[in-house]
Amino acid sequence: QVQLVESGGGLVQPGGSLRLSCAASGSIFSSYAMGWFRQAPGKEREFVATIISGGSTYYADSVKGRFTISRDNAKNTVYLQMNSLKPEDTGVYYCHTQTDRDYWGQGTQVTVSS
Repeated sequence: QVQLVESGGGLVQPGGSLRLSCAASGSIFSSYAMGWFRQAPGKEREFVATIISGGSTYYADSVKGRFTISRDNAKNTVYLQMNSLKPEDTGVYYCHTQTDRDYWGQGTQVTVSS
């Protein structure tokens, strides 16, 4: 059983920055890929970024160059640094991993508005 708890969301002006955190339970953290997804109102959940156990990272085209995913295996935590935020980045951001099944956090709201 894996538990994921996100934090760090909030309201930010366009061009601003936020850093999301996802704390994971369990000693398996370092063995698995961790990812971030987001869901805007009225839209489907979409992939944002992922970091695999070896440290390689992958991003959605819409966030490349602006977002950075990283992990601290000692703290069982994955981060999403979001810079140059745009109104279209608004949504609920979810942490994800897959071991025996998919696991999702409860989500954290990010609102980009002036």
